[in-house]
Amino acid sequence: MKKYVLLLFLSFSLYSTAQQITLKKGAIIDGIITKDSVSETFAVYLPKAFEMSKEWPVLFIYDTKGRGKRAISMFKEAAEEQGYILAASNNIQDSLSLSKNVLISSRMFNTLFSMVPIRRNQVYTGGYKEGARLASLIPTFIKQVKGVISCGSAVANSEVLSSKNPFHFVGIVGVEDYNYTAMLNTEKVLNRLKFPNHLLIFEGGQDWPKSSQISRAMQLLTLGVMAKGELPKDEAFIEKGYKQSLGEISRLVTENKPLLANKLLQEMIEGYRLLKNVDSLKLSGKTLRKTRQFKNANRALNQVFFKETFIKEDYVYYLEEDIVTYNYNNLGWWKYQMEKLQEYEKAINKYEKQMGRRLKGFINALIADNIDIAKSQEPADEEAMNFLWMLSTITDVSAYQSYLNIISYNAKIEDYGTALFYLEELLKNGYTDKAELYSLEHTALFRIMPQFNKVVAKYLKDSRYDVIEQ
Repeated sequence: MKKYVLLLFLSFSLYSTAQQITLKKGAIIDGIITKDSVSETFAVYLPKAFEMSKEWPVLFIYDTKGRGKRAISMFKEAAEEQGYILAASNNIQDSLSLSKNVLISSRMFNTLFSMVPIRRNQVYTGGYKEGARLASLIPTFIKQVKGVISCGSAVANSEVLSSKNPFHFVGIVGVEDYNYTAMLNTEKVLNRLKFPNHLLIFEGGQDWPKSSQISRAMQLLTLGVMAKGELPKDEAFIEKGYKQSLGEISRLVTENKPLLANKLLQEMIEGYRLLKNVDSLKLSGKTLRKTRQFKNANRALNQVFFKETFIKEDYVYYLEEDIVTYNYNNLGWWKYQMEKLQEYEKAINKYEKQMGRRLKGFINALIADNIDIAKSQEPADEEAMNFLWMLSTITDVSAYQSYLNIISYNAKIEDYGTALFYLEELLKNGYTDKAELYSLEHTALFRIMPQFNKVVAKYLKDSRYDVIEQ
């Protein structure tokens, strides 16, 4: 088998020069120029078994910072195992409009389709967090897309979904991720619309899922095509995945994780029911759900979900009120809330522990969203942003950029007392970039003050300007 696939003279050119590309199998190739564009590029990964003589499934991965190669690297191992081609644009950006990102996607799709043989009923999109949110919108605008792998994000806008244009949605989320409950709600919406869908849950927070989880998601998409008769049944493929999932369920039961075991069991039933007899799985599910361990765990989780809903509502309500009134006096209340979350994180009850971590992520996401809203106003609401930056230093003491923004803004309005306080808090919490401190916008006068340099010298050993004692 040849080590390289040589694509001689593609059907497009740049500045009248033909583009010749050598794609190495089993490696990420970056900088491929998009057809019908001046400066758009994307990255591609071909599995080691790739051959031009047959068609392949493809997953277009979305990263809203345009880091195509990085995005592919997180899916590479699973793609190799499941025999998927991967592609990711270097030009998709969260600063662009949805329509522009869709056009960039369409051009990338057409370019890849002209380069390698793609199985048209297995064209999928995927991503992580914001990239996943964008990926979930693409099937609405590009009808060739048949499914989505969404890591850590619910469907971006369920209102645009239509039962006339269903796609196969596979979500992957950690139980400590603040999007966990939102993805459970997405599952209900998709079930109501009769969209084929699965939700794979793992122990963890806002982390990239393991390669095995992504591989299982690809596996479920392939099983879905086989179940519809659009791909010949591969008995070996079906049995391999079936046994892997059974082994995982057995492990979860042994480790006394009945809820995770039951969830995976239900996804197995849905994934395999049109391909083989699943009566034994249904019986196992009934038996599991009758156990004391399952009933106790399910009751405890539902109680936590109930409490979590009310806490979130409080966070949303009070934050809106505080932003409108620039209520700095309420920062103490938020500090108390963070102390409560720390208590949850130390709880013996593991579901409360998970809730505490989800709520912390929820607050930080809520703050970030409101900062974007304040920034987008004309003119930008700097006072609201200042409040939110202060709040973010309470919810995340390592949010260094927020400290820097506070220092810059308060130096600008000549509130040097506040700027000095946050300078010391910043350095106290481990910040060490002296060069950035001394080039911070709006601080030209502040950084030559003795108080500024005295604080810097205290934490970073020396300062740029001498402190002259009077």
